Amino acid sequence: MRLDLRLMSEMITPGSRVLDIGSGDGSLIEHLFRTRGCDARGIELDMAAVTRSVAHGLPVMQGDADSDLEHYPDAAFDYVVLSRTLQAVERPREVLRQMLRISTRAVVSFPNFGHWTVRWQLLVGGRMPMTKTWHVPWHETPNIHPCSVRDFFELCAQEGYVVERWLAVDEAGQRSPWRRYPWMANLFGEQALFLLRRAT
Repeated sequence: MRLDLRLMSEMITPGSRVLDIGSGDGSLIEHLFRTRGCDARGIELDMAAVTRSVAHGLPVMQGDADSDLEHYPDAAFDYVVLSRTLQAVERPREVLRQMLRISTRAVVSFPNFGHWTVRWQLLVGGRMPMTKTWHVPWHETPNIHPCSVRDFFELCAQEGYVVERWLAVDEAGQRSPWRRYPWMANLFGEQALFLLRRAT
């Protein structure tokens, strides 16, 4: 199971109602069913991934985060999860607003564009970077809104979201001492994970 999905599952209270946006092959949904006793379901843009998930008995339907979240009622879920998808949606600010309308909390992960290897490639090569996370050329990538840990904190402050938990990890899952020194998270964290709620 992908590291970010495992860490995200640990942020979710057992027995919760969960919507996984961009659920892929349904790994997180299955994990939440099996280990957390959650009522979890997903929406996924890729029809082939939807078909695979449904074939494994998982409740996944085809849907687009940019256009379909508005059809869900307020507070329909306890958590909405968006893993490695924020940078690929057309309207990330609106998607986050919808997530925190239809749920109490949002769990978001994204590749950190502030990572030192990305900065180094831009500085030295003067070209769009390619890393293990950003692994395709700029003209083929679905990542149209890359952001950094610092960018995301700023957006949360602008929107008035409360960051209940956050962490940044490298490929091996190492986290410390970034929780104490956020500037290090922005420089050395390859992935970022946030647990958000609306301010009361």
